[in-house]
Amino acid sequence: MPLTRRAFLSSAALSTLSIPYALGRTAQGTRPRLIARRAPANARIGLGLIGCGKRMFEILGPLMDHPALEVRAVCDVDTTRRQDAARRVTDHDASLHRDQAPLSTVDYHDILALDSIHAVVICTPDHWHVNQVLDAARAGKDIYCEKPLTQCLHECRAMIEAVRKHDRVFQTGSQQRTEYDHRFVRAAELVRAGRIGRVLCVHVGVADPPVACDLPAEAREPGLDFDRWLGPAPLRPYSSELSPRGIHDHYPVWRRYKEYCGGYLADMGAHHFDIAQWGLNLDSSGPVRVQPPDTGSDPALAGHPPMRGATLITASGTRIIHGGPSGATFIGTDGIIAVDRGRISSVPGDILDTDLPEHQRLPRKSSHIDDWVDCMTTRARCICDVEVGARSAALCHLLNIAYDQRRPLHWDAANWSFLNDPAANALVERTRRQGFEIPGW
Repeated sequence: MPLTRRAFLSSAALSTLSIPYALGRTAQGTRPRLIARRAPANARIGLGLIGCGKRMFEILGPLMDHPALEVRAVCDVDTTRRQDAARRVTDHDASLHRDQAPLSTVDYHDILALDSIHAVVICTPDHWHVNQVLDAARAGKDIYCEKPLTQCLHECRAMIEAVRKHDRVFQTGSQQRTEYDHRFVRAAELVRAGRIGRVLCVHVGVADPPVACDLPAEAREPGLDFDRWLGPAPLRPYSSELSPRGIHDHYPVWRRYKEYCGGYLADMGAHHFDIAQWGLNLDSSGPVRVQPPDTGSDPALAGHPPMRGATLITASGTRIIHGGPSGATFIGTDGIIAVDRGRISSVPGDILDTDLPEHQRLPRKSSHIDDWVDCMTTRARCICDVEVGARSAALCHLLNIAYDQRRPLHWDAANWSFLNDPAANALVERTRRQGFEIPGW
């Protein structure tokens, strides 16, 4: 449908690294072409990969091809996936005349113990992230962790504090800030520059909150350590819906269940609420109030409360609403900007043609991995630093709590707690299986 007001009222400079590489010439606005001039082995950053499922295999190629990186260890609780990852790395390195096979292990602590590993990439299910991030930070490794960064609000604060304490470079896998032709960058900078006036609300179109896992038991997958897969989560029988058999090319549905994730609300919400947060300049703060969906007196909703419409309210009164077209739609007093991975549009249409002065432009990175490598060299903070990822995840967790409590809540973003609300504060942390408590940091 046409978007109308009535209807829906730097490139990061490649740092002067000891790792020599350069950008080839490209047409204006396209992704720079990387020209690698391979550095000596002792100059490369040694990587350990933790969690070798579909998402890791999507970024494995760019990681192996990056001239500053060398994959030296792989970890997965599934033997088939672990061996496949090791084979891919070995085959790639053989083409570069390197014959040292990567360490292959079922226990990520083996990777953290290696002096040759300088950084880790974490692509495990969300319920494992906090343990692995805190252990990696304490071991002195830099970290790239896929989103959603956390499974609860307490983990957000713990990750920020651990990464800061150990002075680690951290990149959250929220690639919309660096990729997709920079259309999300353009939307956020125009909103921040005031081109749609005062922002009244942002609609974020993502799916529903999580549900309890009720999958039937299946015979175990040979070679899978399912107890390790569960980790901090409650014990339950194996299901191939959670950890698929063998090599697979789909995203498993553990994302739907509260034991392992914040639902599809958090899964894609970690991307799209992140853009709402960026456009509203909330990367180091958050909302002040949380409002459940308005059910009114509609008898049809009795026993079937809506799972869209919960709202976060900022100190300035801007409303961030769960629901609407896919992506983020910013509605202001003077216009609208809507953005998703395949589109960006505005009302009036000429807003997108605005030529912003340099001081109002947001950075345009060549890629998420390039930005991480740059920052590991310069020790600067990444575009999706740990607090960026934690604050974005927190928006999703707050909405999930709103659907659970069905009443207004007051949030203290500085102290990561609800004001005078023991029942809501009991939901800031989650129950963890004995032996998998959050490690000290």
